[in-house]
Amino acid sequence: MESDDDMVDDSVSMEDDFYSGDYSDYYDDPNDNDNDYCSDDDGDYGLLEDDDDDDQDALVSRRPQLGYTVLNEADIKQRQEDDISKVSTVLSISRFDATILLRHYNWSVSKVHDEWFADEEGVRQSVGLLERPVVQLSNARELTCGICFESLPRDYITSAACDHPFCRACWGGYISSTINDGPGCLSLRCPDPSCNAAVGQDMIDKLATCEEKEKYSRYLLRSYIEDNRKTKWCPALGCEFAVDFTVGSGNFDVSCLCSYSFCWNCTEEPHRPVDCNTVAKWILKNGAESENMNWILANSKPCPKCKRPIEKNQGCMHMTCTPPCKFEFCWLCLGGWAEHGERTGGFYACNRYEAAKQEGVYDEAERRREMAKNSLEKYTHYYERWASNQLSRQKALSDLNQMQTVQLEKLSDLQCTPESQLKFITEAWLQIVECRRVLKWTYAYGYYLPEDEHAKRQFFEYLQGEAEFGLERLHQCAEKELNKFLSGDGPSKEFDDFRSKLAGLTSVTKNYFENLVRALENGLSDVDSQAAAACSKTTSSKNTGATSKGRGGKGKGGSKTGGSSRNVDDTSN
Repeated sequence: MESDDDMVDDSVSMEDDFYSGDYSDYYDDPNDNDNDYCSDDDGDYGLLEDDDDDDQDALVSRRPQLGYTVLNEADIKQRQEDDISKVSTVLSISRFDATILLRHYNWSVSKVHDEWFADEEGVRQSVGLLERPVVQLSNARELTCGICFESLPRDYITSAACDHPFCRACWGGYISSTINDGPGCLSLRCPDPSCNAAVGQDMIDKLATCEEKEKYSRYLLRSYIEDNRKTKWCPALGCEFAVDFTVGSGNFDVSCLCSYSFCWNCTEEPHRPVDCNTVAKWILKNGAESENMNWILANSKPCPKCKRPIEKNQGCMHMTCTPPCKFEFCWLCLGGWAEHGERTGGFYACNRYEAAKQEGVYDEAERRREMAKNSLEKYTHYYERWASNQLSRQKALSDLNQMQTVQLEKLSDLQCTPESQLKFITEAWLQIVECRRVLKWTYAYGYYLPEDEHAKRQFFEYLQGEAEFGLERLHQCAEKELNKFLSGDGPSKEFDDFRSKLAGLTSVTKNYFENLVRALENGLSDVDSQAAAACSKTTSSKNTGATSKGRGGKGKGGSKTGGSSRNVDDTSN
């Protein structure tokens, strides 16, 4: 793998997309060897431009330019071997020692070079690469193993660079147990407790079984991805591809060749424009038990006798706890029902409760219940819309697949139009799929937007509403208005009008979502800048009014100007 500096120098700079296109389901054959993607300077925001020279029939075969590379196992092995060769050649050490060094410095070639040339002796000591043995073996025909303490011929004794003698059987058991324990075997040291000498792959190849050698090689290969900060495995179940991310690309949304898309930074599903911390909090909240407790607190009361939560599911206030408790009580005041009747207000009211409430007895309990109810209602509001857009996106993906595999050919025959001229329909569906993903995550963003930031919330809801309205119009046009052309008997004169309408709605919706994504990624900073400008005008106007009053007594004129500025301030907020 290239060094950090090399990767940055070699990478092509990429403008940040407002949102990334998820075209992973529509890539070419995953076995295609041409899987190296580089970044581009034109931010296409997930929508492919028309190209008259493009003779491909399917839009989906055109890949967006991205700031990452998808690696298969052969690519990983080749990069690993190249890095080992670089270090071995530059530092004039064996490939086995170069591997140990790279493992220690997380496979960063530049880091190895910097540390080695700055303090070679210190690096050797910390890594365990000894220049000379730490013990002197005698010239006797037999040597004593340091583990089993048996005296054996020299041919049965072997050692690492430190020359601590151990028999082959003990070495085999030591290596076998560490390899079977997991990837920790990659940091194997001499069995002598006082020795720091590293045990490299040369010893593994000499003393381990074939199965253990295979395990060790697999751990070493995975280490190249898992210990490197610029590479990660695709999180899809069963996928063996890895992603090498270009530092500084900005957009973390990536699509693997297995058709799975994810955020490279947090490995969750793509979620631009919402940041990874917000997504983590939202996913945790969706799966947490806290919402169950909020619901219980907001919609139930504890039985006064057994304390189990009771939900009121009928109109009257006469409650009966479930067996074996069977305690009868009043829902409002939680007093025994035997003490209630006509004199306390009957079945649908409770004078005792009203009197106690006026005295403040139930204030704290009611306040907590009201807070829980409001919190639950807010969460339900945002979650329902988040989930609804998720379902709509899945349906849109299904419709897009149906359009590409069946309906596009049928429409081409009915309207006597080449499929290459029907790409505007596919573009519309791709836009719908991407916009549904963006809209879904804006509801998670809205949930965590502070309640006291009224101007930001108002601006956010305006942008979200405009984007959602545009998306609904586009989705309805692509889903319903297209059907009459698919069910027709022949060419329709209205098809050209439909083409213009759908292409126009696609462009307008794209602009709406670009504005929404740009605003959210900037933290709705436009609101702050407008408020600051308005405040500046207000201060300037007040100063002008004070000066006028001091000079000619025209205080009213100054006050009027200041009042006008306050109106501007209120409007901008």
